Amino acid sequence: MALLMAGAALNAEPPPGSAAVPPSLDGIALALPGAAAVTVPSAPDAWGGARTGIEPTLSDRVVDYRIAATLDPVRHTVTGRQQLTWRNRSKVAVRSIYLHLYMNAFESGDSTFFTEMRLRATGFRSGGLGVREGEWGHIALKSVTQGGSRVPWWFVHPDNGPALDHTVVRFDLPQAVAPGASTTIDTDFVTQLPRVVARAGYFGSFHLVGQWFPKIGVLELPGERGATAPRWNVHEYHLNSEFYADFGNYDVRLTVPKGYTVGATGELQGAPVEKDGMVTHHYVQGDVHDFAWTADNRSAPPLEDTWTGPGSPLVAIRVIYPPEYAASAAPTMKAAKDSLAYFSKTLGPYPYRTLTVVIPPLNASEASGMEYPTFFTADGFGEVRPGTLSQYMLDITTIHEFGHGYFYGILASNEFEEPMLDEGVNQYWEGRLLRERGQLIYATSSKLAAIGVAPRLTDFELSRMAAPRDAPADAPGQNAYDRLQGIGPIYMRTATVLHDLEARIGKDAFEAAFKEYYRRWKFRHPSVADLREALAQASGQRATVEDFFARQMYRAEKVDDRVAEITSVEELPQPGTGEAGGKWIEQGGKALDERIDAQRKQWKKAHPDAKPGMGPFPFRTTVTLRRSGAPVPQTLVVKFADGSSETVRWDMDEKWHRFSWVRPARAVSAELDPQRIHYLDVSKLDDSRTLAADHRPALRWTSDYAALFQLILSLIATV
Repeated sequence: MALLMAGAALNAEPPPGSAAVPPSLDGIALALPGAAAVTVPSAPDAWGGARTGIEPTLSDRVVDYRIAATLDPVRHTVTGRQQLTWRNRSKVAVRSIYLHLYMNAFESGDSTFFTEMRLRATGFRSGGLGVREGEWGHIALKSVTQGGSRVPWWFVHPDNGPALDHTVVRFDLPQAVAPGASTTIDTDFVTQLPRVVARAGYFGSFHLVGQWFPKIGVLELPGERGATAPRWNVHEYHLNSEFYADFGNYDVRLTVPKGYTVGATGELQGAPVEKDGMVTHHYVQGDVHDFAWTADNRSAPPLEDTWTGPGSPLVAIRVIYPPEYAASAAPTMKAAKDSLAYFSKTLGPYPYRTLTVVIPPLNASEASGMEYPTFFTADGFGEVRPGTLSQYMLDITTIHEFGHGYFYGILASNEFEEPMLDEGVNQYWEGRLLRERGQLIYATSSKLAAIGVAPRLTDFELSRMAAPRDAPADAPGQNAYDRLQGIGPIYMRTATVLHDLEARIGKDAFEAAFKEYYRRWKFRHPSVADLREALAQASGQRATVEDFFARQMYRAEKVDDRVAEITSVEELPQPGTGEAGGKWIEQGGKALDERIDAQRKQWKKAHPDAKPGMGPFPFRTTVTLRRSGAPVPQTLVVKFADGSSETVRWDMDEKWHRFSWVRPARAVSAELDPQRIHYLDVSKLDDSRTLAADHRPALRWTSDYAALFQLILSLIATV
């Protein structure tokens, strides 16, 4: 806090919170605090239009960062000098610009991040590490200038957060930035890293340096993500939100003590330069929207390999790991290469020449499972055996974090307002890769394994089990920070929704539609509406896609169909009168019973090998279906004792329906959704009924839930 006040004084401003913040100099509005999924597609020329591949750069670069930073591994500080060049894409002059100071989320318990943690009585990932004295973090602005003139700055609260939250700052520029013009802002800053608490920080000599520099917000223009006028999209650092920024170029020089292994976003430029016991590593990367790095003097020699595929450059891969997790290095490399191959094949070529994977050391797991462009953190285990939970967790974390390189990195959606476009879609695509691999979750750590109960589920089955289905409170398209049921459903329910939509559309058509989405929106910033339009157009199934998005993306409707009743009764001759030979004859009572018995004996004699449930009289089978949620197209299969079956469709929007057949054999069972298309369904146990009670399915699913319950809770929102 003292450094922040000193920075304010240096710029001739009152200490933060001591005076009202004046209006911005140009009147450009901020994105609304509760902004969420966009319903109107972006304009065709949004973000400079679709990238065709003939442009000189992969993205329409808006920013250019030149940063020189020095790490003090004893004080755990990063001292930096930043030259930020920003281009005004709008048609109006800009006088006030907004930047994120994300590290101030860890400045005190009065930040938006910790206030939300306290009020919601929940932690971050592993339950939230308590920040002890001397372990807080912050970012202090020491000097801010434009063309040599001092820049006044003010902390602002776009989401109406706590007054002492300092994660968003406004710079009031001495010189306006004309439409189409650029300006350069020079900033000296000091970042105090916290003890690793959420995605970043230090533990011992390990430093994961993310969200560490002043980062400009996004000026959205009319036709982009629902904007109708220029607006700054610059939200506070919430407990469960992540990030959103413009594409540009990063030229970063990192100076660390000799003996430290460094990994970072982008490509190393030549050999590191040593001077006076310090070593400077120079990294450059274009067409990205963030930069992160790591430094540790305990790292083992990195594992290195290369990969290439159709349309992709030769990719240099590094896995940086601590000695205690040496067993994880090679499996992590394999999972990374498998991910490169799969995402490149099913979405589009990987466009960068590097990929750096960092396995944090023991006791720094809060830094695991986090993504940045060309750089992500994975998970580490002292022992990794095939077919075990450790193997699954290592693979799933690597695959998931790599996948973010596409959905968060290249597609660059707004993770504050529309997190499903990254977290949810990535969870779904991860499930597709694991499905193609045939990889299951082996819950061998469960105590039930000792007595022979070792459930094995697919990734989609795990997502289904963890997704709220009976009473979903939050639409997947809701923003990241204003959710009754927390962040987990963004991952699990979105993946389940997309699984069901794929089942409706067809695997190949759905993949082709996602390829089109990627082609249109790579190196831009798509909205939920843009995803909807790409899938609707490319699949040729607009009605299905639009209905699904309306019910399950913009809302969260329950799906709950069930077989309410099945009966199968012999159609016996009935008492009454009938005409025979011109006379009316009454038939009933004992005579009718004797006739029925005689027909049965005669039929049985003629059919000695007949199966139970067959006889001389037909059976009337009736199946009643009930619905307690949104309509989905259902398939009902009824099986009969003679081995035959009936398959019918239930496509109507109604609360119940009754099907009936008269057939030679008694029914055995009735089953809804036999192909398991509808994972959103509240319970699969009531999708089928038999005439004779059969408790085996319920017992099996109960065992599976018991064994995986703790596993699910540990997985939700950890990556």
